[in-house]
Amino acid sequence: MRTIDLRGRELSSADMLAAVPRAAQARAEALDIAARLVDDVREHGEEALRDQAERFDEVSGHTIRVPAEHIAEALDVLAPEVRNALQEAIRRVRVASAAQVPATQITEIGAGARITQRWQPVHRVGVYIPGGKAVYPSSVIMNVVPAQVAGVQQIALASPAQADQGGRIHPTILAAAGLLGVTEVYAMGGAGAIGAFAHGVAAIGLDPVDVVSGPGNNFVASAKRAVAGVVGTDSEAGATEILVVADADADARLIAADLISQAEHDEQASAVLVTDSQDLAARVAEEVERQAAATQHSTRVRAALDGPQSAIVLVDDRAMAIAFSNAYAPEHLELHLGDAEEAASVFISAGAVFVGDQTPVSLGDYMAGSNHVLPTGGQARYAPGLGAYTFLRPQQVISYDRAALSAVREGVVALANAEILPAHGEAVEARFSA
Repeated sequence: MRTIDLRGRELSSADMLAAVPRAAQARAEALDIAARLVDDVREHGEEALRDQAERFDEVSGHTIRVPAEHIAEALDVLAPEVRNALQEAIRRVRVASAAQVPATQITEIGAGARITQRWQPVHRVGVYIPGGKAVYPSSVIMNVVPAQVAGVQQIALASPAQADQGGRIHPTILAAAGLLGVTEVYAMGGAGAIGAFAHGVAAIGLDPVDVVSGPGNNFVASAKRAVAGVVGTDSEAGATEILVVADADADARLIAADLISQAEHDEQASAVLVTDSQDLAARVAEEVERQAAATQHSTRVRAALDGPQSAIVLVDDRAMAIAFSNAYAPEHLELHLGDAEEAASVFISAGAVFVGDQTPVSLGDYMAGSNHVLPTGGQARYAPGLGAYTFLRPQQVISYDRAALSAVREGVVALANAEILPAHGEAVEARFSA
């Protein structure tokens, strides 16, 4: 990993972001390609899905709508230890997601004037689970459970067909869907799957959904942007990111392990350490080199850590570390600080904050109970991670009786006339005419 020394400099947020650039070019190129793939599915349906499966997944002649027996078979062969872990993860995410459903609120504006704020679930959701470099049954849980907790009635799931599975979805993905009672499953991947969810594919019995959620690569994230406005989407979760803020007493071995744990996802993954300790920076660099050489996906890890999106950043002090982190707005933020619990409150821009050296990001990936589908690319400045609220719509229900309407009658008419919309006022006056 390269080291960037920002000490002794007056830097704006833009300057800090420029020091560790994200892979913006790859995203820009993906957007154009993804839009074409989405349009292809919209226009040609199943034919386009099969063509894309052959081009990108090297699969042909497969069953796109997964039959129930494939899910049952996957459950039958699921290893007991994996089943137990999945069931415990489901329980934990269900508990945490339940806290994200707001209670109905009734506000009395005046006598006989009431506004009820309620949260309505969308009717139908399409969940995307990536394939390729890894297998993600945990992402099935992170997407399906919040939708179920929100009260969504129909949940469809898609994941790429796998050449090494005879054109089927990976069995562990199918088993996780089975544990959650999801029966509408499609073997389709990438941007085309997002397009299929948004526009529907009648030939395979796929109706359009209301919201699309789930992580993926740059093409999946770009496809969500392409269908925005047709359907709702969660954040455009692209290549994973971890930013660690650490002080001089932090454990270099643990920091290196956590940086590598996220770098193994993808060559475009971002791994960043921010510290005011030159000694710690040197020790982490040594640990990264040692551990990266020994891990299974060392080639992928090295590509991510040696890329321009990853770095060890030296800053003057805690204040500068906070400023850098909040400007960068990472997907995952780890605080390896002696006072991490107290310090957490000032790190305000992050998809999720992992407090202390015993709370690694990989815990959040699986068993913390928090959701691991989080905003990337700086979107954490304004966008939340996935939760039950992703599938809920706030709705206002207004109820006025005659006396309450009479109390504001003159005000409505006055404002309607001021806006040169007299029929608005006339609609109120009509209720008081003989």
